Amino acid sequence: MKAWSRPDVPRVSPDPRRPRVHDTATGELVEVGPADGPARLYVCGITPYDATHLGHANTYVAFDLLVRTWRDAGLEVTYTQNVTDVDDPLLERAEATGVDWVELAEDQTQLFRTDMEALRVIPPDHYVGAVESVPLVTELIQRLVPTGLVYQVDDPEHPDWYFACSAAPGAGEVSHLDREAALAIFGERGGDPERPGKRDALDCLVWRLERDGEPSWDSPLGKGRPGWHIECTAIALEHLGPAFDVQGGGSDLVFPHHEMSASQGRAATGQAFARAYVHGGMVGYQGEKMSKSKGNLVLVSKLRAAGVDPMAIRLVLLDHHYRSDWEYTDADLERATERLAAWRSIANNPTAFPANETVQAIRDALRDDLDAPAALAAVDTWVAASAAVETDETESVTEVLTLVDALLGVRV
Repeated sequence: MKAWSRPDVPRVSPDPRRPRVHDTATGELVEVGPADGPARLYVCGITPYDATHLGHANTYVAFDLLVRTWRDAGLEVTYTQNVTDVDDPLLERAEATGVDWVELAEDQTQLFRTDMEALRVIPPDHYVGAVESVPLVTELIQRLVPTGLVYQVDDPEHPDWYFACSAAPGAGEVSHLDREAALAIFGERGGDPERPGKRDALDCLVWRLERDGEPSWDSPLGKGRPGWHIECTAIALEHLGPAFDVQGGGSDLVFPHHEMSASQGRAATGQAFARAYVHGGMVGYQGEKMSKSKGNLVLVSKLRAAGVDPMAIRLVLLDHHYRSDWEYTDADLERATERLAAWRSIANNPTAFPANETVQAIRDALRDDLDAPAALAAVDTWVAASAAVETDETESVTEVLTLVDALLGVRV
């Protein structure tokens, strides 16, 4: 599957410091990025319907900051992202709207691509759909069978394949949830704790055998389709290998998705799935978390169609720390639009405050857990100071705005 076109990212002299980010598994700030070789990142992608709302965009802009900060440290980056282009929610939406599920997935994936291009998000090196990954998934499941952790559920009609999550090595190391909390969340987030015939309520589906009217693929496991968690495990291991640097996504993926993907990866390789698990906050709207199921969506494409500058949308997102939960209001967009206008007012102004402190402040902020709000504040301070001086500092204007483009992804 093709990704989207790459923005033109200006080159700047590197600062070799690696960023520190919050690792969900340890609860601590950890330095991420290898001493040699590429930094390896996996971020869970969309299930393509109702794409792209601000919650989606918040996640992908956050990890775009990580990619840009790694690049600023002089690192090569190998970035992989999936597209869950076959799954129950997608099939349900297709049936409800009378649209072929393949057409719906293709249409919404393309919309996501155009939104990412507009927001100047650097595309992944490997952009991989679930459908094209069916062979990877079935191969991985077959590798797991000898461990005794993969089994067929006791159901004569539909003996689907499951993974014994609770029995897997390292179970619970990402989320640290007790069983009661895990069971409650599992049912809310796509799990089936009450499915008869499972060994344990927290076991997760890895291969769903064919049902009438559902898409399916031939495999040694029987004709069927992949489960959600195993999809990401297989794609990540294929394109990044074990113990990659960062597994990323929204905080609603900590459990069960990242927990179970990590358990499957460890069981298959005997190594950690990822070295750090990094999660973005949830975006709310009208008093609730923005979600497809609630329908309280603010879509990037609709904002763009209404004439909103994509750089203002990006600034809305950057104005909130990636780990914070926040609620979108029109005031966010007004503030971002005013900020963008102020920054652009200096773009062709030869009088500016010297750049050194501002450049350092931007880099320091991003290396401190991707603190974009602090980086924006540093630029605001420089812009305000520049408006009050009469020194000819054309080079300072170029230096700051080039760094803003390269690190924050905002083309002024």
